[in-house]
Amino acid sequence: MEHVNQLATKDKVHIVPDGTVATPKGFSAGGLHCGIRKKKLDLGWIYSEVPAVATGVYTTNLFQAPPLKVTQESIAKENKIQALLVNSGVANACTGKQGLEDAYQMRHLFAKTMNISEHHTAVASTGLIGELLPMDKISDGINQIHAEENNHVSRFETAILTTDTREKGVAVEFEIDGKLVSIGGAAKGSGMINPNMATMLSFITTDANIGNQELSVALKEITNKSFNMITVDGDTSTNDMVLVLANGKADNEMLSKEHAEWITFFEALKLVCELLAKEIARDGEGATKLVEVQVNGAVNDEAAQAISKSIISSNLVKTAIHGADANWGRIITAIGYSGQQLDPDKVNVSLGQIKVVEDGMPFAFDEISAKNYLLKDTITIFVGLGDGEGSGTAWGCDLSYEYVRINASYRT
Repeated sequence: MEHVNQLATKDKVHIVPDGTVATPKGFSAGGLHCGIRKKKLDLGWIYSEVPAVATGVYTTNLFQAPPLKVTQESIAKENKIQALLVNSGVANACTGKQGLEDAYQMRHLFAKTMNISEHHTAVASTGLIGELLPMDKISDGINQIHAEENNHVSRFETAILTTDTREKGVAVEFEIDGKLVSIGGAAKGSGMINPNMATMLSFITTDANIGNQELSVALKEITNKSFNMITVDGDTSTNDMVLVLANGKADNEMLSKEHAEWITFFEALKLVCELLAKEIARDGEGATKLVEVQVNGAVNDEAAQAISKSIISSNLVKTAIHGADANWGRIITAIGYSGQQLDPDKVNVSLGQIKVVEDGMPFAFDEISAKNYLLKDTITIFVGLGDGEGSGTAWGCDLSYEYVRINASYRT
């Protein structure tokens, strides 16, 4: 019944053409070039007309960068954020006491310019690890924030990128209590992607009226099925953050799990997170293909998620897909070392609609058809286990020669 309700709910949620993180009412965003990078925009911001209920999830890497610590401190004060400042080019990670002081200074200068409280201010950084922020350049950039030409959401989407090849933005809309509600998002991420979380920043805004506790619980549950189900290269960064801001401008009744339309909001937030996660996977460094792995019939959802992540994380699977080689043995191997309970004699594997394994044994298939399928830019691997009702989906990309070139010379 829950699955039926979710399907019905999806019909109520609509993707906004050209939607962005500034689509929800009361939000704006911008970006500029302050000189951290040679030519690219490198300083971006999001602003809410009123302090917004805020919650976030952060990298599990023990070397958590100072901006994450400062942002978490801001949120802990009142569970609200009104504005966010992000720089690209320098991650401000592994920078010790000076790095922490710089993150505080970045927050202070931005809050002063925006005329808001420091504890209503969040900061984030992405880029090269181990270098201090050029605070003189960031300070000069902050002083230019109010210039009209810098205040466009597309500039924000560009300013947060590092090795990404394109901007990543989306928005959806739906009705709650007869009010039009929107959720928008922007993200960056291309390499060092293996969330729990990765060099991945995602900022989500909504004009929904919702409490902090409800928003936090929803985000954590959704993150485990979206951002934490993508991988590019198996590396988990120091700076990952997903931040959600809800300013209540839609003026709906306060959302909670008891609200009759809670599932509509939940599914809408989930859709935004999934779409952003897939865009990050599709834009993996050197990637030529988006790869989706769907696992069904596991003993439970957790097992299915672990198996799908195991497959999508396998460098041998990823290189085979890059070469359009239907080497299903690599998929079976990744299933086998996932550490999950399963019966090998029940396993079925298909590349799109082309079955390659049935009941744990090779299934005769046409090699040319399989190769042609693997030459597409979106590949789906289906795995059936026959052990239960558990299901899970993971997203990733192929592993190319270009990935090696990019990361062999990242600092130069």
